[in-house]
Amino acid sequence: MNAPTVKSIFKTQPFPISRLREIPYNYTSFSDREIVIRFLGENIWNILNELRDERKTGRSARMLFEVLGDLWVVNRNPYLQDDLLENPKRLKALVDAMYHRIHSIEERSSGNAKVMELAEAANKAVKTFESDFKLIKKLRRKIFSKLKKITKKDNIQFDGLARVSHVTDATDWRVEYPFVVINPDHEEEIAYIVKACIDLELTIIPRGGGTGYTGGAIPLTPFSAVINTEKLDDISNVEYQNLPGVSERVPVVKCGAGVVTRRAMEIATNNGLEFACDPTSADAC
Repeated sequence: MNAPTVKSIFKTQPFPISRLREIPYNYTSFSDREIVIRFLGENIWNILNELRDERKTGRSARMLFEVLGDLWVVNRNPYLQDDLLENPKRLKALVDAMYHRIHSIEERSSGNAKVMELAEAANKAVKTFESDFKLIKKLRRKIFSKLKKITKKDNIQFDGLARVSHVTDATDWRVEYPFVVINPDHEEEIAYIVKACIDLELTIIPRGGGTGYTGGAIPLTPFSAVINTEKLDDISNVEYQNLPGVSERVPVVKCGAGVVTRRAMEIATNNGLEFACDPTSADAC
C-alpha cells in the first residue's frame, strides 16, 4: 500500500545545484576549499566567498581556479614535476601563463581591494611554485652527494615512479609524496643512511612491503626520505640460543627487515617447529 502523499512536499524548492569542484585537474580527495587554503590561505577563501555573495566575481574566480588547478596538478604529480625539472622552457611557459591569468584578474578588478588581495596572494603562490623548483634541484644534488658515499647510486631514487610507489601503504591514504626513496642493499648501511637523513633534515620513514593498515609508512611532509628495507631479506637457519629468564634453549631465526613472514614460517616448519602469526600477514614483510 502506498503511503499518502503530502502536497507540501511538491511545493518545496529544490536544493540549488552547485559544482562541488571548480578547480580543474583535481582528481584527488581534496576539496576546492582545502586547495585554496593550502596555496593562498584561509583568509583568501573567505574573501572569495564574500565576493561571490556580492556577485562581484565570476570570470576572475574561474581564472584564479585555473591558476590553482595548474599549481595543484603539478604538486600532486611527480611525473609532471620531473618533466618540468628537465625542461626549464616548459616550466617558464607554464609560469608565464599563470602570471598572465593573474594579470587579467588585476585588470578586471576595477580597483576592488578584495579582488586585488586575491591577485596578490595568487602572485605569491606562483612565485613560491617557481622558486620551489630551484630548491628541489639544489636539495636533490645535496642529498645525492651525501648518500652516494653510503649506498649505491642506483639505490637513491628521486624519480616519479619511485615516489608514487611509496606515497601510501595498504590504507591508500595519500598526503605527501616522499622527496627521496632509498633502497639499501645491506643492514650495515642503515645507521649511516639514518644519520645522513638527520643531517639533511629529512623526515625518516622506514618501510617494508607497504602492507600496513595503520598509515605508519605514509609521508606527512614533502621533505621526507623513505628507507625501503625490502632488499634486506637475509634469513638464518634455526639456531638454539639461551635467552635471559628462560631455562631452556630457545629456537631462534634471525631475519632481515625485508624478510617475508612466510619464509620464516617455512623454515620453522622444515625444522619441526611452528612460527605462529596472523595468517593474513604471511606474504608481508
